[in-house]
Amino acid sequence: MSSAKRVARLAGVFYLIVALCGIFAHMYARATIRVPGDAAATTENIVANATLFRLAFVADLITATSSVLVAMTLFRLFKHVNKDVAAAMVVFMAIGTGMILVNLIFHFAALLVATNASYAAPHGGGSDALVLLLVDMHDYGYAIGGIMFGLWLLPMGYLAYTSGMFPRALGVVLMVACFGYLIDTLASFLLPDLGEVFSQIVTAPVAVAELWMVGYLLVIGVRKTASVRSAPIGA
Repeated sequence: MSSAKRVARLAGVFYLIVALCGIFAHMYARATIRVPGDAAATTENIVANATLFRLAFVADLITATSSVLVAMTLFRLFKHVNKDVAAAMVVFMAIGTGMILVNLIFHFAALLVATNASYAAPHGGGSDALVLLLVDMHDYGYAIGGIMFGLWLLPMGYLAYTSGMFPRALGVVLMVACFGYLIDTLASFLLPDLGEVFSQIVTAPVAVAELWMVGYLLVIGVRKTASVRSAPIGA
């Protein structure tokens, strides 16, 4: 196995961890516990499923760590293609990862208020509302992070497209997915009435692109006959 294939497979492992932990934390654990607009039900769910809520917190820590490792590994894979673009990819991921970690404060604060009487007591009957606010703030923070996680796909798609190491169609889909992330994030704040169906439509390329990339990294690695070339772009 070539050195490039080993690096690609390692990136695929880290990327798979990101996907699995992210799906568990955001799409299963928090989605199961959070009841939009219902403070009492959300608080009750956190209390009844405190272990699941804590696991979601840990899963996001793993997601953040693995995200940085993915970016660093892909930088090693792509740096000879275009070092500046590869560096931009790492910067976007690093900022997005930092946002995840800071945003987790809201997640853990909601757990503390819901399960620890010493935090809930000063707020009296309003503690349930505070829990829901904290959970909602985490959800909005997650949406804001979509800006960076969208932008990181643009240089990665460009590098995949120009390197010869991946199918060009994959590079195109990754770049399209960038704009799906951006549109979804902006719409969630500017046009919230569009709802979940719109979000699922505009983020469909994201799911296709990232699953394709993970699968390609793990199964193929990089193309054996890749003609890797530098592809400088203008500032």
